[in-house]
Amino acid sequence: MLKTSDFDFELPDALIAQEPSERRDESRLMIVDRAGGTITHKLFRDVVGLIAPDDLLVLNTTRVFRARLLGTRDSGSPAEILLLKPLGADTWEAMVHPGAKLKPGRTVHIAPGFDATILDRTDRGTRTVQLTADGNVADAIEQHGHVPLPPYIARGDRAADAERYQTVYANENGSVAAPTAGLHFTNEILAALASKGVRRADVLLHVGAGTFKPVEADDLTTHQMHEEWYRVTDAAAAAINAARARNSTVWAIGTTTVRTLESVVDSAGQVHAGEGDTSIFIYPPHTIRAVDHLVTNFHLPRSTLLMLVSAFAGTDLMREAYAVAVREKYRFYSYGDAMLIL
Repeated sequence: MLKTSDFDFELPDALIAQEPSERRDESRLMIVDRAGGTITHKLFRDVVGLIAPDDLLVLNTTRVFRARLLGTRDSGSPAEILLLKPLGADTWEAMVHPGAKLKPGRTVHIAPGFDATILDRTDRGTRTVQLTADGNVADAIEQHGHVPLPPYIARGDRAADAERYQTVYANENGSVAAPTAGLHFTNEILAALASKGVRRADVLLHVGAGTFKPVEADDLTTHQMHEEWYRVTDAAAAAINAARARNSTVWAIGTTTVRTLESVVDSAGQVHAGEGDTSIFIYPPHTIRAVDHLVTNFHLPRSTLLMLVSAFAGTDLMREAYAVAVREKYRFYSYGDAMLIL
């Protein structure tokens, strides 16, 4: 039986991308062929030539919102709130720092006329917070919030991150982390694919902060997976099932797309429309039924995302691919390079 430690690897800090590539489609692309067990190298813009007419791309159209709120406590000391998901009218589940100081009843002052009051502590250690603003709370979040860059990017967010830490097809606010495989696509690539007859289906999964959480227990079966909200429309399900029926290839853009579709696929490989919270945990020897190929980034050691791609491609082949990536100095994580698993 596989253990969490089987998904560990050494990664030099220098390979953790702190900035995006100058152009989205100039990222490197590692191509991992499961059938032949081969690993080859291209640039991401070459993906246009790899996707055949009548194939189907499935994209996660979630949008990252300015979930990171920086402020001060009544004492004047700094505090931080990371909004996770709305619970009601201007009430949110959030992660807070410093946790020991932000007890129920405490207030964080984010900007003049914009405050966050701690209401309660949840069973999983997060907080319920009430946001108040002189005007509209959503507008205050957009004006004063920060782009929630991942913890391994060792800098504050800048103006450029508001555009680059977002896919070009993002259209519905709700994520605190980008579906990073999609960051490599440009409008020009999408147009080129459409012009050659490649089809597209959109799904939605709002990415939560739990996506960065490593699996701590060495027994995978004891890991409690985080929940993320998804939606698969009737049209998206029909497009995927139609592609299956005509023997066209279904391409998942990102692990979030795989999680979404594996939450609604049946044992016969039929995808069903639906929405709700998914806590699906995909790891070997799980069989991926909904998609044929996967575009993804390079993931954290011991992470659920690395386990997912290992279920897709095979643990041994992924271990080899990651060793090659380190040796060839691929850029890792959210602003890093891409991998295509055929």
